[in-house]
Amino acid sequence: MAESNYSEDSIRSLDWKEHIRLRPGMYIGKLGDGSAYDDGVYVLLKEIIDNSIDEFVMGAGKTIEITMSDHKVSVRDYGRGIPLGKVIDCVSKINTGGKYDSKAFQKSVGLNGVGTKAVNALSTNFIVQSYRDGKTKVAEFERGELIRDEKEKDTTQRNGTSIQFYPDDSIFRHYRFIPEFVENMIWNYVFLNSGLTINFNGQKYHSERGLYDLLTRNTDTETSRYPIIHLKGEDIEIAMTHGQQYGEEYYSFVNGQHTTQGGTHQAAFREAVVKTIREFYKKEYDAADIRASIVAAIAIKVQEPVFESQTKTKLGSQNIGPDGPSVRGFVNDFLKKALDDHLHKNPATADALLKRIMQSERERKDIAGIKKLANERAKKASLHNKKLRDCKIHFGDSNDRHQETTLFITEGDSASGSITKSRDVMTQAVFSLKGKPLNCYGLTKKVVYENEEFNLLQHALNIEDGLEGLHYNNIVIATDADVDGMHIRLLLMTFFLQFFPDLVKAGHVSILQTPLFRVRNKKETIYCYSDEERQRAIMKLGNKPEITRFKGLGEISPEEFGLFIGKDIRLDPVIVSKELTIKSMLEYYMGKNTPDRQQHIIGNLRIEVDIVEEEPMLAEVE
Repeated sequence: MAESNYSEDSIRSLDWKEHIRLRPGMYIGKLGDGSAYDDGVYVLLKEIIDNSIDEFVMGAGKTIEITMSDHKVSVRDYGRGIPLGKVIDCVSKINTGGKYDSKAFQKSVGLNGVGTKAVNALSTNFIVQSYRDGKTKVAEFERGELIRDEKEKDTTQRNGTSIQFYPDDSIFRHYRFIPEFVENMIWNYVFLNSGLTINFNGQKYHSERGLYDLLTRNTDTETSRYPIIHLKGEDIEIAMTHGQQYGEEYYSFVNGQHTTQGGTHQAAFREAVVKTIREFYKKEYDAADIRASIVAAIAIKVQEPVFESQTKTKLGSQNIGPDGPSVRGFVNDFLKKALDDHLHKNPATADALLKRIMQSERERKDIAGIKKLANERAKKASLHNKKLRDCKIHFGDSNDRHQETTLFITEGDSASGSITKSRDVMTQAVFSLKGKPLNCYGLTKKVVYENEEFNLLQHALNIEDGLEGLHYNNIVIATDADVDGMHIRLLLMTFFLQFFPDLVKAGHVSILQTPLFRVRNKKETIYCYSDEERQRAIMKLGNKPEITRFKGLGEISPEEFGLFIGKDIRLDPVIVSKELTIKSMLEYYMGKNTPDRQQHIIGNLRIEVDIVEEEPMLAEVE
């Protein structure tokens, strides 16, 4: 056995920026390219905005200005401004910040002094400027290295801090900011901080009624069974209603942080709602019937919160503070009194809620028989499920890579085969469709159990009883970019939007982009996802390179497919427009053929120029 060369010389200390750049996932979660709402580029932005929010909470600065392009962000607040002598330290020295004095920032999210430093280290360019009492100070960094340190100057600008940064493209490959994700983040900030105004790319965001406004924006109020219940107490705020949709939908927050994976406060709310409603109606209704179709938002404030990850998406705290009550008891006690009082004072709401519970009970009993048979079939199928090639890690597992977990839904044996051979078996699973799935628009949830393919897909995702046990963070529809492939995409999106809308709204569903062309010469190969990229590749390689047009996923070799579903994967997120209700959107696109839809199709027809005519070197895929 070779002698180990382990000595004092083997021990190496990394400075702060080297460590962040070497292990970025430890600080900001998954890297990503901006195609998912929880990708690292949005965490970088959030870390900067959080500092400005903390200033607002402290009573300094009611306005925050954010400007953004595809690759660059600027944030300017009107808080107190970083003390000028500490501007460089605050953005480049770990464990340096103003939040360690717990009296000043009792219920702040960012207590570790890392956030802004991570943004600095992971940006190709980072500029910080502080304005304070008629003086200003500027410092500029590249990948965490200080490159400009200006002396203090006089200024007429109002107090506050300005930060501008470009995320590093070598870490966030092919990234771009998607405005809808940033807009959702900004709305959450203003809902949680009444009186705050955020100007984003020239548009103003403001809320007076907090979580009531959040539910108004995020739900179809026309289908709500009763007016939104809005309850506020010290360190807790709740808004809730019941709609017509399937599933449960929650928006939960701790100290202004959107806990997208829930945690102890969300679990406490789900439990307390059931307990309070049973006691109010003096009947032991099934918990699933009480919570069916609920849409709710809960925000609490906790001293020194404990999260289950650095990106703070799931609350782990059991108590409200070091000497405070349990989160479970705190939420339960508040809801027991506040919700009970509201239902007593609003008998029409209490009556409507009872009718919704009884409707859910009837629907559940109506499909109980077929559900039992379908689940027995699915249980047998899961032992030798030919449709699913599962992965070893699941979303929610105590594994660093659980957020990477992906289920590719694909059509046909050849495409499924290519993905199966080239996937990462630890985090990537494949579900194979046989032909086109059923158009389930307008059908009841009974079809999820009657249709074997839908039932097996539901079981593969593990979402029959809600998103708590979801097996994969990313559900990726991987179909050919032809007419049939587009139709299958629409049918799958209809299935998810009809029966599991919370899955789509939570940002779990995407479309896989695959390259349209391969442009290569003897030295280099470039894969192109658009005609514009193809033109750039031709210019780069010059001298008439070979150009291949990919016609379908099944024609791409497994070796090449591995390049498109690895670190350079490109995804288009399925985003539900807030201006359209899911019901009206599905009715328009998937309901009976209407003159409106015919006119839409005619008005949006495109004629593709055959590229063979202009590129004689075009080759068929091997």
